[in-house]
Amino acid sequence: MPAVSHSPSTRTWVLSTPATSYAVRVDDSGSPRHLHWGGPLTLDQAASLPLSGNQGHSSNEGRSPVGEELPVDGGERYGAPSLQVRFADGTRALEWAFDGHGVEEDPERRCTTLRLHFRDRYYPLRITLGYQVHGDSDVIERWTELTNTSAADGDASDGDASAANAVDLLRADSAAWSLPPRDDYRLSHTTGMWAAETQLHRTQIPYGETVLTSRRGTTSHHAQPWAMVDAGDADEQHGQVWSTALAWSGTWRITVQRTPDNLLGLTAGAGHDGILLRLAPGETHTTPRLAGLYSTAGFGGTSRSWHAHIRAHVLPHPDETRPVLYNSWEATGFAVTQEGQQRLAAHAAAAGAELFVMDDGWFGARRNDRAGLGDWTPHPGAFPDGLQPLVDEVHRLGMQFGLWVEPEMVNPDSDLYRAHPDWVLHYPHRQRTELRNQLVLNFARPDVAEWAYGWLTRLVGDHGIDYLKWDMNRPFTEAGWPELGGAPGAQDRLWTDYVRNYYGVLDRLRVDHPALRIEACSSGGGRVDLAVLARTDQVWISDNTDGSDRLLIQDGYTQIYPVRTMAAWVTDVPNQQSGRSVPLRFRFHSAMSGLLGLGGDLNEWSPEELKEAEGYVSEYKTIRHLVQHGVLHRLRAPQTHAVTAVQYSSADAGEAVVFGWLQQPRFGRPQPPLRLAALDPAARYREQRTGAVHHGATLLERGLDLPLPAGDWSSAVVHLVRV
Repeated sequence: MPAVSHSPSTRTWVLSTPATSYAVRVDDSGSPRHLHWGGPLTLDQAASLPLSGNQGHSSNEGRSPVGEELPVDGGERYGAPSLQVRFADGTRALEWAFDGHGVEEDPERRCTTLRLHFRDRYYPLRITLGYQVHGDSDVIERWTELTNTSAADGDASDGDASAANAVDLLRADSAAWSLPPRDDYRLSHTTGMWAAETQLHRTQIPYGETVLTSRRGTTSHHAQPWAMVDAGDADEQHGQVWSTALAWSGTWRITVQRTPDNLLGLTAGAGHDGILLRLAPGETHTTPRLAGLYSTAGFGGTSRSWHAHIRAHVLPHPDETRPVLYNSWEATGFAVTQEGQQRLAAHAAAAGAELFVMDDGWFGARRNDRAGLGDWTPHPGAFPDGLQPLVDEVHRLGMQFGLWVEPEMVNPDSDLYRAHPDWVLHYPHRQRTELRNQLVLNFARPDVAEWAYGWLTRLVGDHGIDYLKWDMNRPFTEAGWPELGGAPGAQDRLWTDYVRNYYGVLDRLRVDHPALRIEACSSGGGRVDLAVLARTDQVWISDNTDGSDRLLIQDGYTQIYPVRTMAAWVTDVPNQQSGRSVPLRFRFHSAMSGLLGLGGDLNEWSPEELKEAEGYVSEYKTIRHLVQHGVLHRLRAPQTHAVTAVQYSSADAGEAVVFGWLQQPRFGRPQPPLRLAALDPAARYREQRTGAVHHGATLLERGLDLPLPAGDWSSAVVHLVRV
C-alpha cells in the first residue's frame, strides 16, 4: 500500500504506516475533516466511513468541536479552536476553500509528505496542513503553514503601511487529533516541579476541556508537551493507546476536549493564552511539528514505538554509545580551581569515567550565584593560565573535557549587564524580577543570539572542548522588548523568535564543531521535548539525584523519551535534595539504568568506596549497549509495586539485562518471581554473574528470582546472554 493514497471523487486521503492508517476528507463546504486514526484501512474502506463528529445537532449545539482536522473560529463552532485569526477589518471568522494538494517522496529519509492547501474564501490567508510518514515508523508528524497572501499598501517595511493588510494569529496550533468513539477515556501525562519532574498520572478525562500548558518561556518542569489517551482499559502490555508529542521548547498548550455526547479530540501547539502573532503581507508562519502515534500494544508498546522513532528520526547521533561522565558540581559548587578540578579528574579517570565536565563557577567573578554570569572568560584567580592546562590534563588522563555554560542568562552584577542592560527581557517602568539573582537575556534579539554564538564557538574551538552542558536556570518574567514598540503583537514575537534563535545557536555550533556533543539542562528537566532532543545528545532530566526518587522520574521520562538520552548521576549521601541516605549499590543501580554519571566528591570517598565504584562502572560498560540501545520493558512500576523493575533487551532476543529495586521489604510478603519479556522461549539464557542457566520459556512464564540482598534499599542487576 502506498504511504499516501488519494480518491479524487470523494476528496479522501489515506496515510499508511507499517501498522496504522490515518484518513482525512475535504467535505462539501471545503473544510478538512477527520475520518480515521487507527488500524490499517484501504482507501476504499476509508472512503466509506462517515465523517467524525457528524452525528447531527440542534440549533443549540453547533458544529461538533471534534472531527475537524483544524478547528477554527467561525460559524456555529463553539469548541476550543486550533486556529484563531483576526483580519485587518476585525473579522475573526474563517471560511475554508480547498486549493489542491501535493505529495512529495524523499527516498533518502524514507518519508512521504502530504500537503493539503486551503485559503480563506475572501481574506488573504493561505493555510497548508502538512503530514509526514516514515516507512519504518507508525508516528505521523503534522504541522500547519499560514501565509498572509496580501500585498502591503506602500513600503512593506513600514509598520503602519503593512498593518493595513496584516493578519493576526490569536491561536495557531500545529494540529488537532480526533479519536474514535469509546465508552470512556483516560488521560496519561506527567506533572512535576523542580527536582520532581515527570511524575506520571493516569486519570479519567472529565467532560469539557482539560488544558495542559507552560507559560514559563520553556517546556517547563511542571508539565510535558505530550499526552496519551486510552479507553481506560489499556495496561503496560495491552490495549489501544493514542498519543501525541510536540516538538517545541517554548511555551505551549494542549487542550483535550470531551464532548457531552462522548467524543474526544485534542489540539496542541506553541504559545500560551494571550499571545498574538502578526503576519505581515507575504509572511509565512510555520508551526512546530506535532507528532502522533497509535498503538495496540499498551503503554509499553507505545513507549517502545516512540523510542524507536526518536532514535531513527530525531536524535543527531543515535548510534553513538554515550560515555560515563563525571560532573564536578556537587563536589565543589562554586569553589572551582584548576588544582581542585585536576584532583577530581584523577579520581574520576581511575574510577573509569570517560568524560569530565567542569560545572558552574569557572568564569568571570563567579564565586557564588550573585555575580559573573555573562562574563565568559576564565576566573583569573582560579585559572591563572586559562582553561588550557586543565583541558590538556583531562585529555592526558584519557577523558574528554566538558564545560558548563548558561548562555541565556546574566547577573546584574556582571560586565555584560553593565554594558548592555537593554539586552534582558524587560518592560519600561517595571521592576526587573531576579530569580537566582539573574535575568533572562532576550535571545529573540539577533545581536544577543549572535553574541552568544560568537563566544561559544570561540570557546569550543580555541580550547578543544568536547562537550557543553547548556543550562537555563529560570523562567521568563517581564517578557518585553520595548524597542519594538506597542503595536499589536510586536513584542509578542519574542516568545517564538527566542526559541528559534536558541535552536539557531545550537545548530550553528554543531555545524562548526561536528565532534562537539551537547547536554540539555534547565535546572534539571525544565526543557525536554522532541525539538531539544533533535539538537542535543543527552538530557539532565532532574537536579534530584536521589536514587529512589529517580526511579519515579525515570519512569515518567521514558513514557515518551528513550533511555539513550536520560542522564543519571551517582552522588553523595545524605542526598542534597531529599536528605535521604541509600547504599552506594542502590545509587549505582538506579543510575546504571540510564546514562551513568558520577557526581559525588570523590576526594572524600574512602578507598573501599572508590574500588566499589570502579567495579560498578566496569560492569556498566559491559551492559550499556543494552541500556542505551536496547528495547525497554517496564516490568514493575514504582508507583504500584514494592519491587521496581525494568528490562533492556537486544532486538534479536539474544541478550537482556534486568534491574530490580526493593526499597523496604515486608515480613510475610515475599516477592514473586519477576516475569521477563522479549526473550526466545526456545532458547536458554546464562546469568553472566553466577553462570546459572534458565530456559527462556520459564523466564517468560514463571519468572526470574531476583537476587535481592536482605534489608532496606536492596537492588540487583542480572545480565542474561543466550547460550
